[in-house]
Amino acid sequence: MNTLKGLHHVTAITSSAEKNYEFFTYTLGMRLVKKTVNQDDIQTYHLFFADDTGSPGTDMTFFDFPGIPKGRHGNDEIYKTSFRVPSDDALTYWEKRFNERQVSHTGIKEQWGIKTLSFVDFDDQQYQLISDEHNSGVASGTAWQNGPVPVEYAITGLGPIFVRVTNIEAFSLYMQKVLGFEQQGKEGSFTLFEVGEGGNGASVIVEHNTVLPPAQQGFGTVHHAAFRVHDRDALNHWIERLNQFQIPNSGHVDRHFFESLYARATSRILFEFATDGPGFMGDEPYETLGEKLSLPPFLEEKREEIEAAVRHIDTTRSTKDLTNE
Repeated sequence: MNTLKGLHHVTAITSSAEKNYEFFTYTLGMRLVKKTVNQDDIQTYHLFFADDTGSPGTDMTFFDFPGIPKGRHGNDEIYKTSFRVPSDDALTYWEKRFNERQVSHTGIKEQWGIKTLSFVDFDDQQYQLISDEHNSGVASGTAWQNGPVPVEYAITGLGPIFVRVTNIEAFSLYMQKVLGFEQQGKEGSFTLFEVGEGGNGASVIVEHNTVLPPAQQGFGTVHHAAFRVHDRDALNHWIERLNQFQIPNSGHVDRHFFESLYARATSRILFEFATDGPGFMGDEPYETLGEKLSLPPFLEEKREEIEAAVRHIDTTRSTKDLTNE
C-alpha cells in the first residue's frame, strides 16, 4: 500500500499561459481540467492538463512566473516528459499532425523496443510520445472524449520522465534504496527504472552525462515531478521514510486537489509525493472542467485580489465543437 504507484504529475514553467493553453488544448488534445493559481505565488497561473476527468498519473501542469528568464537545458535536470498514446499507429498519426502544425520533432524512434516520438513546444520544452501497444503495468487514463484528437490516437496519460545527472551511482542508489525503484535495463548512457506495477506510467529514465553544464531553471524547463501515493496514510509513511534517511523535506502540504510532500533528489531536481485524491471534480461539473478560475477554500476570500492580479484567459470549450480543430 505504501509503495509508490507511478507518476502523478509533472509541473513545468511556460513563458505564456495563453500560448500554453492553445498548444495543449488544440495541438496536443489534452483537457484543461483546472485553471487555478500557484498557491505559493498567487499572481502566477497554474494550469492542469490531463485526461478526460483529471485522473492521477495523467497531468502536465504549468506555472507562468512573471518576468522569469528562459531556462537552459543541461545536467542535474528533469529534462523531458513523456505522454502515453494507445498504439504504434497513433505515433504515425502524430507525426503527420506535427508536420501539418509545424511542431518540431525527431521522427519515430525506438528505445527498449518501444516506439517513441520526441518533440518540443514554443519554449523548447522537451516532450516525448510513447506507444502503449506492448505496455503492461500501471493503467493509463481515458482520452478526452470531446477533444480535437480522435480517441484512438489521443494522449491518455504520463509516460516516463527523463532525468540527466553527472553522478549516476549516487542517483541510482537514491532511486533504489530510498524510493524503491528497480533497475530494468540499460541502453548506452540511459538506465531504465520502474516502480510498483511498472510500465510506461511508472518509469524514470536516467541519463548519465558528464559533458553538459548544469541546467538553469526558467521557462521551457521542468519545475518538479510528482509520484503517486495512495492516501494520507501512505504520505505519512513517506515523510517518516525520508526522515529516517535524514533527507530534508517539506512535511505534509495540503494542495486541496491532492496532498503533498516535497524533497530534493539533488540540488536542482525536486520530487513531490502526491495522493491520488481528492482530485479535480469537486468544485466544477464534468462538462465545464477548467473553464472558471478555481481556488482552494483558503484562497477563496482573496478571489477579488487574485482576479485583479492575473489577466483573464478564456478557456471556454464546452460551447465549441473541437472535433474539427
